[in-house]
Amino acid sequence: MAIDPHALFEAWFAEARAAEPNDPEAMALATADADGRPSVRMVLLKGHDARGFAFYTNSDSRKGIEIAANPRAALLFHWKSLRRQVRIEGPIEPTGGDEADHYFASRSRDARIGAWASDQSRPLDSRALFEARYEAMVGRFEGEDVPRPPYWWGYRVVPERIEFWTDRPHRLHERRLFTRGADGGWSEGLLYP
Repeated sequence: MAIDPHALFEAWFAEARAAEPNDPEAMALATADADGRPSVRMVLLKGHDARGFAFYTNSDSRKGIEIAANPRAALLFHWKSLRRQVRIEGPIEPTGGDEADHYFASRSRDARIGAWASDQSRPLDSRALFEARYEAMVGRFEGEDVPRPPYWWGYRVVPERIEFWTDRPHRLHERRLFTRGADGGWSEGLLYP
């Protein structure tokens, strides 16, 4: 029987938080549009448990539109200082509204205002325009709480495959692959490097 890959991820993530100098929660998120054209960008892991790996974004952004059209993704954590990678693949589902509200409320006030000011991924005529929109939102929410915009959501990648990659000398790397079965249990195997 395989060990729980979520427990292994948590152990590796704890080591990354202690050793990685910048953003151990940074992960590459790969999505594809309805025609299968891929796109990848860095996002930040904002939660993980047995349900999956969560991040938050504007649902009208390029990634949000791609997720709506093709709700599958791949994630990659690369912890260079530890010489490790974790690859995750699976479907994406939205987090609940309460979960998104809770995380949004934990962000700094400036970041919450920025979510209102930005038409994420849309063309921008000038930086000055964005800064003016931001200042307008500062005025709009002066003395008030900044609520979560209706287009700002959390997403969770529900893993079907999780690969743990460890660098070894002479490119004889170790690759452990966990695959979720139809019953929800995990099987474990090795891959050639």
